[in-house]
Amino acid sequence: MTDMQVKITDTPADSSWGEKAVLSFAGNQALIHINENQDRLRVIRRAARQLDSMNIPVVTLVDTWKKNEQWTFAGSYTRAFKPGRVVFCDNSDKAELEKAFSALLFTRKLINDTPEVLSPMALAQRAADWLKSLAPDAVSYQLVTGEALQAQGWTGIYNVGRGSDREPVFLQLDYNPGGLSDTPVSTALVGKGITFDSGGYSMKSSEGMLDMKCDMGGAATVTGALGLAIMQGLNKRVKLFLCCAENLVSGHAYKLGDILTYKNGTTVEIVNTDAEGRLVLADGLIAAVESQAKYIVDAATLTGAATVALGYDYHAVFSLNPSLSQTLLKVAESEQERFWPLPLEPWHQDRCPSSFADTANSRAQKGGGAGGASNAAGFLSRFVTGNEQGWLHLDLAAAYHGSANAEMPAGGTGAGIKTLAAFLRAEG
Repeated sequence: MTDMQVKITDTPADSSWGEKAVLSFAGNQALIHINENQDRLRVIRRAARQLDSMNIPVVTLVDTWKKNEQWTFAGSYTRAFKPGRVVFCDNSDKAELEKAFSALLFTRKLINDTPEVLSPMALAQRAADWLKSLAPDAVSYQLVTGEALQAQGWTGIYNVGRGSDREPVFLQLDYNPGGLSDTPVSTALVGKGITFDSGGYSMKSSEGMLDMKCDMGGAATVTGALGLAIMQGLNKRVKLFLCCAENLVSGHAYKLGDILTYKNGTTVEIVNTDAEGRLVLADGLIAAVESQAKYIVDAATLTGAATVALGYDYHAVFSLNPSLSQTLLKVAESEQERFWPLPLEPWHQDRCPSSFADTANSRAQKGGGAGGASNAAGFLSRFVTGNEQGWLHLDLAAAYHGSANAEMPAGGTGAGIKTLAAFLRAEG
């Protein structure tokens, strides 16, 4: 298959291509047919998937594409395995689109890489190296690993990761473009970086484990967003905390009935070792509070309950501050990314009770029981004391597709990086 030019037209396809054809071809040119009554972006996604199935080496977008239309096409066209290359229209949007697309591809590759390739250390180091390459003089970081985590009090990351031969890692990264140590932190980003999740002793089924390379999607998303914001000229100080571990079974793994004591004094009974994401995020949230950031945003592929509620199309948004969640939703709307609010009240903090500790890490039933996504958010709220009104929790239901569909390729989506990058620039 040769390279191909792709255009959008509002004229219907010739009847020979089918009554409802969205694509037609003339030589090395493909036409995407969209009428005024159709959802333009959905038609573009479907056309991109059809073109992707043809194994075209390079597609070049030509003529009158809008910026958001080009972005939509590129995201749906670019599959994980042997993707074709997309060349954006040669206009004023091209440089901005190329920056955003490079961040999207970085995010997706992190999510799609195998668990063997992407160990906790590899995830932390690759994130740090990429951000450092974008702003060498503005980025500094440290990696806390293995037994040092326990010594420093990062008990969630340490205990979740101690069952693996590959050490858990806590990346603490500072993007400080002004270089002054007393510059306030505008936003702290916290990402769940579980590079493989077996469920621990609350073991998943084989089918349930198949896609668990994506359980570091939160870490990839906040890293991709910060990188994109840096490329877009972010001039505010941001701290990034990636909580990286493998959740495996061994003689050294944490167990049901264990009680963890966090740096802020909260005690947690382990009733489900497959509810590990919130345990590592708790450390990241404590560190974020210590940074005195104005805003704290955590992101995680945290609960199946969010996917049950929203499918694979929307990220769930939780906040104890309705106006802050509305701010993020407005940013998402302007970036044409899909986020949706789910309930969070102060009393959700008590929905995982324990007779032996301040709280359990879940409810001792499949999926955490009714309201599982809100209950998980309530658990996390225990670790943002002092900045409850500046905290946003994102449960990334749309971060990964186990198989391709009519609009998206299989694998990591990178959905949300544009919204978070815009939030960093506007709100911090």
